[in-house]
Amino acid sequence: MTNARAKLLVLVCAVAVLAAVATTSVLHAAARSEQRDVARPGGPTIAAGRVTLTDKRRIVFRNMAWGPHRDELTTVPAASPTGARTASGVKCLRFYAASGTGVCLQAVHGAVDSYRATILDTHLREQAHFTIPGIPSRARVSPSGRLAAWTVFVGGDSYAGTNFSTRAAILDTRTGTLTPSLEGFAIHKDGHRYRAADVNFWGVTFAADDRHFYATLATKGRTYLVRGDLRTRTLTTLRTNVECPSLSPDGTRIAYKSRDKGLPVDAPWRLHVMDLRTLRDHPLAEIRSVDDQAVWQDDTTLTYALPGDYGADLYAVAADGGGTPHRVLTAAVSPTYL
Repeated sequence: MTNARAKLLVLVCAVAVLAAVATTSVLHAAARSEQRDVARPGGPTIAAGRVTLTDKRRIVFRNMAWGPHRDELTTVPAASPTGARTASGVKCLRFYAASGTGVCLQAVHGAVDSYRATILDTHLREQAHFTIPGIPSRARVSPSGRLAAWTVFVGGDSYAGTNFSTRAAILDTRTGTLTPSLEGFAIHKDGHRYRAADVNFWGVTFAADDRHFYATLATKGRTYLVRGDLRTRTLTTLRTNVECPSLSPDGTRIAYKSRDKGLPVDAPWRLHVMDLRTLRDHPLAEIRSVDDQAVWQDDTTLTYALPGDYGADLYAVAADGGGTPHRVLTAAVSPTYL
């Protein structure tokens, strides 16, 4: 065999060996990826499918289970929430919907990660999006679907601490008018105009008239429930020690978290419900610290997130202060009851 033919044979063999190694590596990586993407034993069953915001008697939420559908908007029947899940392919960090309009707070990955608020139609198609200035925290849509709101952290990383700043924005989806921050509204506190450099707002919840809303105001180390008016651009304080309010479907009560005395500094909250006519309230049967803006399933039951094996699980408790909390969904957060 000549030197040229020998060299050619060696080259062909080397190429074949390299190709085999590459193929093996790809198959091994694919197998590892497949193993990584399947649901954990005992975890929820999830498959891609059609998800809309008009399927009545269903729950839509952010799926937290590990696998190819993590962070996707996912749905289950409200009557059998532990059943098989249908995943949409649309990823959100925070989500809420009403009357066929959804607001999805998303991460935009790149050289420098950023975030945006995306408005979705009933088929989860993007209608508009807006860059947001920080980490997504809360999202709400008015009962009519016309108004959307979101809160983001722009400093710090938790409501539990004191070194943080938030921005709460409201969008009129019909006109496209965006209020990027409530800090431009006039504040009326204890019957007087109030001004301070340290005001923060979060946790918007809408009344049914597409004009009024409630939110949290923080200033001078205290928090307040405020009632907002989009027409007059005013905010009026109603009560202290109210965070992340959630208005009941009948518009008569506010569910919220308060910092109750005697609780640990890193777990300070207890869920309460307040009558808006009398401003009297009562604690709920959930005694664990809930760092969430609770969602009303209906006029009698509240749903909220607590830490779980996948990051978060959803629990429910009676709004009248009775009953026993129970887990509704594992590996889930940001629920909407359609």
